[in-house]
Parts: sequence; C-alpha cells; structure tokens
Amino acid sequence: MRSPAEAIVGVVLRAAVFDVDYTIAKPGPDLGPDGYRRLGERYGLTLDPARYEDARRAALATLKRHPELDHDEEIWVLFTQRIIEGMGGVGDTYAAAYEMERSWVHADHFELYDDAVPALTAVREHGLRIGLLSNTARDLDEFVRHHGLEVDAVLTSRTHGKTKPHETIFRRMLELLDVAPDEALMIGDTLEDDVEGARAVGMRAVLVDREGRYPGEERIDGLAGLLRLLTLD
Repeated sequence: MRSPAEAIVGVVLRAAVFDVDYTIAKPGPDLGPDGYRRLGERYGLTLDPARYEDARRAALATLKRHPELDHDEEIWVLFTQRIIEGMGGVGDTYAAAYEMERSWVHADHFELYDDAVPALTAVREHGLRIGLLSNTARDLDEFVRHHGLEVDAVLTSRTHGKTKPHETIFRRMLELLDVAPDEALMIGDTLEDDVEGARAVGMRAVLVDREGRYPGEERIDGLAGLLRLLTLD
C-alpha cells in the first residue's frame, strides 16, 4: 500500500474528485442516534440511541453489494433495518427503515465537516477542477446549492446506474471533468469503493479515515491532511 504522499507525488493534477458522505459531509441529527429514536416512536419501536454505533458497525460488516454493482436502494433499506433491529427495534422495522432511508436524500439533513469548505476552496484556488462522486440517490445538484459549494461536476450512482467501485462510474466522472485518469485525484472514506476503485482506472487516490476504520492502512484523518499532501497550506 502506497502512502498518501506517494499516491500523488510527481503528478500534475488537474482535478480532485471528492466522495460526499463521511468525506466532506456527515449526517445531521435527524439521521443520527436520536433521529432513529424519534423515528422508532412513530412506528411503535423502542430504540436505544446508545446502541446506534455498535448497530451501525455490525450492519456495515454484513452489508452486501449488488452482484453487478448496480445502484439498488433496497440494499440500503435492509442495511438501515439492521441498524434499527440492532438498536432494539422489534416490530415493523422495515417500514421504519424505508422512511429513514428516504430521509438520506434531503440535502438539509447533512452538515459539512469544518474542514470541507477550506479544502474545496484551496483546491479551487490552485486551479483544480472539482467533482463530487457518491453512491447515493440524493440530488447532488441540490446538495451543492443548499451548502453553497462551487464544483464542476457531480455524479451519483442513481443517475449513472452503477455504484463505486465499478469502473464506469469513475470513467464517466473523468469525462465530465475532461481529464485523464492520471490527472485526477480521488478523495474518499472507503478503501474498496473510493481508493481501490479509483486506482483500478488509473486515478490517484487518498483515503480519508475520520472514524479510524482502517488502522492498518495509509490514510489521512481529515481534509487538512489533504492540503498538506498537496502543499496547498
């Protein structure tokens, strides 16, 4: 595994492609432990917010991809259902999960990390094009408008049809940005989806590990680390 610095040294970059969730933005309160508790109350479920983190980690460990990497929202409904059940939910957990999953499409349910805007601004000021690439059903054009961001291209798995790490979604983003693979840097929080997927098509990539999910991997713990790598600060 290359270090973050080795991933980009000696390369003339023309574009930076950012994953969205847990890279530049995080779920707000309505999508967090207390949001699940309130959701449960509407469905007659007693959910323990203290169990949320363990339930989410367990759900991630059993998350199954579509065999062809197609965008499949049912996968995320079932993922959310496992979280609800892991928090103690017994009853109509599927209906509650469906409502929660639909809540993820709303831009106002997300908050930008404190280091997101400074990083995007610095990248822009140094002449790089910016893309947002996400496995989501969310309207990223609306997300960009809501949060006042300036980007050159957005692409989601819902609009493209395939999810990261499928090579075609990365190649389409490169087309939208009009850059070659080795001129683009992918920044994301998931090793397989973001980093390995990008490298498979010839892009550079940096892993952002805000939650300490990848202790054995070379990574940065926030976007301030990206600016140091790019010598933009």
